[in-house]
Amino acid sequence: MGAHEHSHAHGEGHSHDHDHGGEHGHAPAEDYAARRHPEFVVLDIGDDVGALIIHTDPEMHGVEIEISPHDDDDARSHKQVLERSAGGRPEFTAVFDGLSEGAYTLWVEGTARARGVAVDGGRVGRLDWRSAGRAGARTPARAGG
Repeated sequence: MGAHEHSHAHGEGHSHDHDHGGEHGHAPAEDYAARRHPEFVVLDIGDDVGALIIHTDPEMHGVEIEISPHDDDDARSHKQVLERSAGGRPEFTAVFDGLSEGAYTLWVEGTARARGVAVDGGRVGRLDWRSAGRAGARTPARAGG
C-alpha cells in the first residue's frame, strides 16, 4: 500500500485498500473528491498488469466504485469518481491501475454493476458508463497510447 492507502473493514469479514489521495490524517473523502483533479494520472501497468478507466456522468462525482476479482466478491478495492480535465473539458472518471490480468466485477453501492470485465496486461481498458455514451462499451487501448 502507498503512503495514502490503508485498509477499511466493510462488514461480512472483508476489507480493502482505500486511497485517500491526501495526507494520512483521516480527512473526509468528500473533500478529496470535491476538488478538480488537474494533475496527471500515473498508471502502474506492465506485462501482466493492466489498468481500467471508467467514464461516468457528472452525477456519479464522488461515488465509490469497487472492483474485485471475478472469483472473489469479498476482495474489493475502490476508487472515487473524480473530476479531471481532458482536452479542456471536465471528465468524471474512476481509475484503477495495478490490476493483475484477468476478469473483474465492478460494484456501485454494494450491487454488482458489471461482471466479467476483462483487464489485459500492458493495456488500459476503458468503460463508458455515461448515459450519452455507448452504455457499457469497453475500449482496450495500448499502454502509452
